[in-house]
Amino acid sequence: MPVSAGGPPSTAGRREWLALAVLALPTMMTMLDIGVLFLALPELTATLSASASQQLWITDAYGFLTAGFLVTMGTLGDRIGRRRLLLVGAAVFAVVSVVAAYSSSPEMLIASRAALGVAGATIVPSSLALIMVMFRDARQRGIAISVWAASLTAGVALGPVLGGVLLQWFWWGSVFLVAVPIMLLLLVTGRAVLPEFANPSAGRPDAVSVLFSLGALLPFIYGLKEIARLGWQPGPVLAVLVGALMGLAFVLRQRRLDDPLLDLRLFSIRAVSAALLIGLLVAGVQSGSGFFVAQHLQMVEGFSPLVAGLWVLVPTLALTVGIFVSQAVSGLLRPAHLIAIGTTVAAVGMLVLTQVGPTTGLPVLMTGFTVVYFGVSPVGPLVARIVVPSAPPEKAGSASSLQSTSGELGVALGIALLGSVGAAVYRSGVALPAEVADTGAGAVAGETLAGALVVAEGLPGPVAASLVESARAAFVAGLNTAAGICAVAFVVLTGLALVALRDVPTPRAPAP
Repeated sequence: MPVSAGGPPSTAGRREWLALAVLALPTMMTMLDIGVLFLALPELTATLSASASQQLWITDAYGFLTAGFLVTMGTLGDRIGRRRLLLVGAAVFAVVSVVAAYSSSPEMLIASRAALGVAGATIVPSSLALIMVMFRDARQRGIAISVWAASLTAGVALGPVLGGVLLQWFWWGSVFLVAVPIMLLLLVTGRAVLPEFANPSAGRPDAVSVLFSLGALLPFIYGLKEIARLGWQPGPVLAVLVGALMGLAFVLRQRRLDDPLLDLRLFSIRAVSAALLIGLLVAGVQSGSGFFVAQHLQMVEGFSPLVAGLWVLVPTLALTVGIFVSQAVSGLLRPAHLIAIGTTVAAVGMLVLTQVGPTTGLPVLMTGFTVVYFGVSPVGPLVARIVVPSAPPEKAGSASSLQSTSGELGVALGIALLGSVGAAVYRSGVALPAEVADTGAGAVAGETLAGALVVAEGLPGPVAASLVESARAAFVAGLNTAAGICAVAFVVLTGLALVALRDVPTPRAPAP
């Protein structure tokens, strides 16, 4: 039965820790479903005869709809019950995963991915909000959030690796079926081990606000991703402007409503607004640099996607270890100081990445990227520990969805802005051989490293080698430039954390 006050005892017991395990698996699945498709895309493209535009939507529909519905689902969970929304979302996720696995056309797969995104948006905010209800003890709550954050990290890291393993023995649809047993486990155990929590005084959801929020986030994120892919073309820029205008309309409507979809008063809490901004910026810098590292491993080092995914497990392990190390010392340091130490370490890692070279870059690349990941490890758990507890209990779902949305926006911003910087450096630095300089193939090679590698396959040996060498050097120069920008950004984030979060106290467990 939904509750709005009281709750479990101050110290969590066996049931709460079991519930945490039940929540961690589907949370991991929502992130894993983003990357697990990457390696399957060539095979499913050939099978379904998907066009280039359809490939884009197959890849991005999930992320777009997840980002677009996070605020709506977080607020809806506050109103109808977080466990109820979580279980409904899990059931939909399982069913649609089967539909996606057996899709017979690109359109069917795109629609399935979009539906998975909507279902996925119910899981992350609901799971974090339930953790806040189950774990009242400060120390236990910190551990639980660290486990939750680690499950997100594991999903990101294991997606490409799991996709590669499955494709060794099964068809492309198998990458979607992985979600089914995990969601069934949640459905079977969730009602028994998860508490229900709702705000009994909540009003009805405002449909117009839902449309405005989607109209703000979807065009905005789509435009940013297209700017990263195509440059500053009119279409993507217009999409960003439309999203910004719809966002303004959303804000104005929330201010007029007695019972808004998103309570803007959350932003008046200094700790909440500052933590959300730091989370957004860290996600942007981290994802933008990761975008370059993934390409470097495949197109400069020449690794297969599966081998590249295995290499990425090294910094991911550092991130996971860092999450638990930061949790262990979080009772000794203020969040502002712990985040500042982490962003300083990450800045050092970015400086290491500025030294990556086109032929001897792997040791330097992995060292720098590992240091960066270890440095940013405190941010996710600490942002969650600041944002959600700072909000009223009945607004926990809305607050946790804000954290997730800021992360999604940060990822899109980071890839778009840093990707544009890298592309500009590449175009200005690549030297095209005379044989292709004034041809259509030259135009392709002059845009991206991937294009240059494709063009080189049809050229004579010495000419191809010259093009590949120049293209890889130009790409690495872009990586170095982006890393330098990221190093400066992390220094700025250090100052922001020290100033904006200086009044947030050190979390302390109650005395025994």
